[in-house]
Amino acid sequence: MSAKVKNTVIIFIILVLIVIGGALFNYVYLKGKIEDRQKKIKDMTLFQLDTETLEQQLVLLRDRVAKLDSILSNRKYNVPFNLPQSDFYDFVNRVSFNFSPYSYVNIEYDRTETGAQLNYYVYKLSGVADFNDLNRLIYAIEESKMLKKIGDLYMANNVQVDDDGVPHYLVSFKFTAMVYFSNDDRFYVKDYTENRLTSNPIYDVFYPLIRNEIPPNVEGLLDVQTASLLALIPDGAFLSDANGNTYLLWEGDRVYLGYLTKIDYDNNQVDFLLNKGGIVETVTLKLEKENKKSK
Repeated sequence: MSAKVKNTVIIFIILVLIVIGGALFNYVYLKGKIEDRQKKIKDMTLFQLDTETLEQQLVLLRDRVAKLDSILSNRKYNVPFNLPQSDFYDFVNRVSFNFSPYSYVNIEYDRTETGAQLNYYVYKLSGVADFNDLNRLIYAIEESKMLKKIGDLYMANNVQVDDDGVPHYLVSFKFTAMVYFSNDDRFYVKDYTENRLTSNPIYDVFYPLIRNEIPPNVEGLLDVQTASLLALIPDGAFLSDANGNTYLLWEGDRVYLGYLTKIDYDNNQVDFLLNKGGIVETVTLKLEKENKKSK
């Protein structure tokens, strides 16, 4: 084989190798990168909107968010998002701000429970309170917009006598409170109106029907049991007590432990209704002259 033919064959083989190498580079090595770039270009083109279109989409999304917030805010209860532990302390302080001086509440954080959908803090509350103060506290916790629940409630009667000797019939209590929260904001609405947290007064079931403690006469009212009827005048009844103090009273006026209920001019007497620690009785006083005549 001549040198010319050898050179031609070698050049041909080199060209074939170059063609094969170029084909492999273009159709194998670069194919994946080209497809990836084309996909990115397609995605960018899909979201390539002008300013006017974006503003229209923003308006639609704002309307949708407002509707969702409206639906959530109209629900009786909501679940807060990432609730701090201190929030419940502030809530109880706001509710108990106007309690009587003899009512107080202790709060102790106990633990955090984690559930499949919701989590909740557990608090222990204890103290002494007027019955209706306690009722307002329980009502506020149960009816709060941010979901809370009461559990394990214990109550017992408690009597405290102040420095003036006036008894106050209170309630000792212990209960747990579960304060719910979520790790996502699907149940939460940012701007909401709190539910009505003021309960109506109810009958105090712990107030004793018969009481050993009789409140002292701190207001200086007429003590009917040591009083005398001096005269009946058009303006009312004129009476005096054992200390010589005189009182001019009319029907409906208060006396110690009760009220003057009737002035009987025909029989020259007055009637009082007294509540002696739950025992209600009627006391009648007659004119001293009538008493002397009867003797």
